[in-house]
Amino acid sequence: MDAINARCRAVLVPRHAQALARGLVLLGCLMLGGCVTLPRNPVPADQIAWATVPGMPDVRGWAGRPNRDMQVDFERSMHDERPDDFPVASDGRIHYPHLALSGGGANGAFGAGFLNGWTATGTRPTFKIVTGVSTGALMAPYAFLGAEYDEALKRFYTTTSDADVFTAGNPVMALLRRDSLAHTAPLEALIARAIDAPLLARIAAEHRAGRRLYIGTADLDSRQFAVWNMGLIATRESPEALALFRRVMLASASIPIAFPPVLIEVDVHGQRYDEMHVDGFVAANIFLHAGIIDPQRIYTRLSRAPATYDTFMIHNGQLNAASDPAERSLRGIAFRTIEVAGRAGMIGDLFREYAYARRDRARFAWVTIDSTLALPEATSFDPERMKVLYEVGYDRARAGPEWLTRPPGMTPGDDP
Repeated sequence: MDAINARCRAVLVPRHAQALARGLVLLGCLMLGGCVTLPRNPVPADQIAWATVPGMPDVRGWAGRPNRDMQVDFERSMHDERPDDFPVASDGRIHYPHLALSGGGANGAFGAGFLNGWTATGTRPTFKIVTGVSTGALMAPYAFLGAEYDEALKRFYTTTSDADVFTAGNPVMALLRRDSLAHTAPLEALIARAIDAPLLARIAAEHRAGRRLYIGTADLDSRQFAVWNMGLIATRESPEALALFRRVMLASASIPIAFPPVLIEVDVHGQRYDEMHVDGFVAANIFLHAGIIDPQRIYTRLSRAPATYDTFMIHNGQLNAASDPAERSLRGIAFRTIEVAGRAGMIGDLFREYAYARRDRARFAWVTIDSTLALPEATSFDPERMKVLYEVGYDRARAGPEWLTRPPGMTPGDDP
């Protein structure tokens, strides 16, 4: 018996030592992750307001601040537009269609299906403005280019898997990586394949024909929402423009904590620095112009006939999801917090756009995913479930589409 006990101690003691060692390593990783930062070259705080993109100082603006470059560019669009794209309606006015696409990760399959179903009705218009945030930023170039790209949009949202978007790797290494839980090299490669020089040229051509494509990101340094004039970037038709176009799309889809932020090079008085951009939903889950321009004033002043606009907003998510217990883990708490904050932000975004539409006497229309449908986690790219959600969106649009005309909780009697 003593010999057996001795052998047991000989086995158990090393195992306990190994467990202790692993615990100490994990503790060390946590301490390193909390105390050490990755190197970068940020813009000095007192110079952030002067940062511009090298060679392209006029391609973005900041939410809530009228931007002269963006306004002049939109005024130019009125002179460049094709009359057949925006004809005078039977009421004697031009109704400029605006399309806004929200975030929602893999649930963007709903929006992709909705756009394709809308095409099938024969009533989908040519949009004067298309905007996108997060997954909406990934589908926005396709939506901007129209029905010709419906099949590409469908393919993107029914065949993409987790492996096409991110690599999670070892959780200990994620701690050591410090700025995210996963790598997005696969998504970066996917965007590079989708956004090539010929597609950029098509976007540039539509920009020159008087249409506008905007994508939103959140700049963590300035704590502001950036609106990027993607069509104007495309018109530069250079390797630098193509690279910037792709990086803005990647940044807008980079969910904080889950995915690493995207560093975008900027210039301040001849010195090069970097800005840290993440998923635009941090500041706005959906938007049309974010106060950078005032389309209605420009329409009133420059349109060839009395004009207004029609706002169409596709929410790739739910405002009334079913309750279920949250996972008690760092990942579970982080993702549930992001989800709840995003839903609350979406409600505020809808009321903001509704207020603009009421002020301008414009049409306000939006659609969301039915709350009775069980949705997967937004970061779970499962082609089979995405195909189902795509069909839900397709059928929803094909049947009408039927639009909601007021923000959640408002009834006709609530209108001022």
